[in-house]
Amino acid sequence: MPRMALPFGDDVAAVDIGRGKLAVLKSDMLVDRTDAPKEMTPWQIGRKAVVVAVSDFASKGVRPIALLTSVGMPRELPKESIEQLARGLEAGAREYGVCIVGGDTDEATDIVIDCVGFGLAQKGKIIPRAGAKPSDILAVTGLFGDTAAGLRVILERTRVPNGLRRRLVRSVLMPEAQLKMGLALARTGVVTSSIDSSDGLAWSLSELSRMSRVGFAVENLPVSPLAERFARITNTDVKDLVLYGGEEFRLVVTVRADRWSKAKSAANRAGGTLYKIGETTFEKRMILKTPGSRASRIRPVGWEHFID
Repeated sequence: MPRMALPFGDDVAAVDIGRGKLAVLKSDMLVDRTDAPKEMTPWQIGRKAVVVAVSDFASKGVRPIALLTSVGMPRELPKESIEQLARGLEAGAREYGVCIVGGDTDEATDIVIDCVGFGLAQKGKIIPRAGAKPSDILAVTGLFGDTAAGLRVILERTRVPNGLRRRLVRSVLMPEAQLKMGLALARTGVVTSSIDSSDGLAWSLSELSRMSRVGFAVENLPVSPLAERFARITNTDVKDLVLYGGEEFRLVVTVRADRWSKAKSAANRAGGTLYKIGETTFEKRMILKTPGSRASRIRPVGWEHFID
């Protein structure tokens, strides 16, 4: 499309509708077999379908207004499961103040939900992936590692104490989009780039690096205390949980260094925390430089469909 407000490859699409306004659009698909562990109920599946769409709007600092939801279901799916799926969609929509205004249903071999979101933004106010500058501060809106550990507990039956297990599994089954944080950070005008981290921290960094043509030096890994405990119990490298997991739905952002305090204060007022984890560099590579260890390369890998 001529004069696209955002290039292909960003978290959302944006169409200029005149008078300084952008129509912000996002389509996000959830497939039961690949996106929902067996422990996830139909209600949780429906809710998650909304969360994954809302999270992309959050990363751009845009409030979603409406959703269209297309649902494919197997013929043999019980009526009770269908009703729970619908109630989960409704619950997710209410949680984030967005309305489901229509959609479609069809027969399929698996549960498939496609959420198409719509919102409005002022031209020039949407946060792109391609805006990071060298010397910007690299930050995240939450800690990482819980969902990677939770998926190991669910999929690999990794044994951990019951209290830890419940909290890790919940992080997988009940994800949260950080919409309030995204809106608050966008209003500051000091965030130069942003991305949703659902495919993992390392992959998110690689996408910001590619689109902004910069590199990153990570100096403080945003390690969750639960992930750290899991790693200690299971003799797992906590760096792998933090960098190469996914499904966290945090925001990964770059902030003008001279306005860091403004961004941090906005995050606090929104009820969250902005964690400084490093800085943007001229050299287009991603390096981990934690205290007490040698610098190492962050591999640009994460969750991708069709990749083994």
